[in-house]
Amino acid sequence: MKRRKFLKTTAAAGAVGAATFSGLSAPAYATGRRRLKMVTTWPKNFPGLGTRAEEFARDINVATDGRIHIKVYAANELVPPLEAFDAVRAGKADVYHGSEYYWQGKHKAFAFFTAIPFGLTAMEQSQWLNYGGGQALWDELSGRFNIKALTCTNSGVQMGGWFKKEINSVEDFKGLRMRIPGLGGEVLKRLGATTVTKAGGEIYLALSQGNIDASEWVGPWNDLAFGFYNITKYYYTSAFQEPGAAIAAGFNKQIWDSFSPADQAIITAVAGDNYQKSLAEFNARNAVALKVLVDKHGVKLRTYSDEILIALTRVSDQLLQELALEDDLTKRIYNSYMDTRRAAMAWGAIAAEPYYRSRRLYHNFGKKL
Repeated sequence: MKRRKFLKTTAAAGAVGAATFSGLSAPAYATGRRRLKMVTTWPKNFPGLGTRAEEFARDINVATDGRIHIKVYAANELVPPLEAFDAVRAGKADVYHGSEYYWQGKHKAFAFFTAIPFGLTAMEQSQWLNYGGGQALWDELSGRFNIKALTCTNSGVQMGGWFKKEINSVEDFKGLRMRIPGLGGEVLKRLGATTVTKAGGEIYLALSQGNIDASEWVGPWNDLAFGFYNITKYYYTSAFQEPGAAIAAGFNKQIWDSFSPADQAIITAVAGDNYQKSLAEFNARNAVALKVLVDKHGVKLRTYSDEILIALTRVSDQLLQELALEDDLTKRIYNSYMDTRRAAMAWGAIAAEPYYRSRRLYHNFGKKL
């Protein structure tokens, strides 16, 4: 792709961006070529996550005419997946590609910048970050850890997870051992489950060995690739815990500050372009993969009952309000996030929801010719 054409395409994208290089102090703008190391939380070339990290790095290389070159290291190639944040914070790597809720052990407010239970969809997340004050709050939070973060991927609405038995009531969560990170895991703990955080590459083995009874991951495209259908057939939709999971590129703060404003703008535009493309790709490929899971592998789709969803919502609300009161920054993030949620729901009730209903009324529309 020609650089001029690429920049023309990405300039319209509106996501949040960043980049940097260790050891250089702002605003000492770098000249010449820059070589950065990206560590990810994903298996090498894993569809939609590992591959999106690679594409993000390639697009930055193209957009800068090769001046900024990022070498991507998959999980465990340079550091273990859940140590990516600390590696970038300390300057051992320059940028990570991963989910912010993996870092909630550092500060629980990080979860808001991936997904929270019954939270924002992918486009609503972008709405909050770009037009609701979310990015400034994220900069304040991540800056405390020597990080500048931006969204560059979103998987869209995820699935509720894989279960070895059906979940018919709230009581069925008691004693359940489930891989589910983020605040969704905290919610299920309060309903009696035992939850763990495991990197994606560890889930299949844990399920097959019986160390866990259930796991959420992403959606049909990624779940098909991991082969979870070989172990369990009950597949729940949709994810209360991740209605639009954003993936971040988090740069060492000194690296970001060492770039010129022009290069910062280029990387911001590349991140926005990747955010939109990744969402489109996940939606397209999930539809195909789900058909394969059901038709070829006999997967049984299930949804949580209204009783279960109400219980999950109540506990989620309690948890988030408690979290918001832990410190001033978390309270400001919570209030800002919920302002966007209320506005998005009000507009969606007027515009999107009636349209979705009307589109389902006539089933013969758009038949294949």
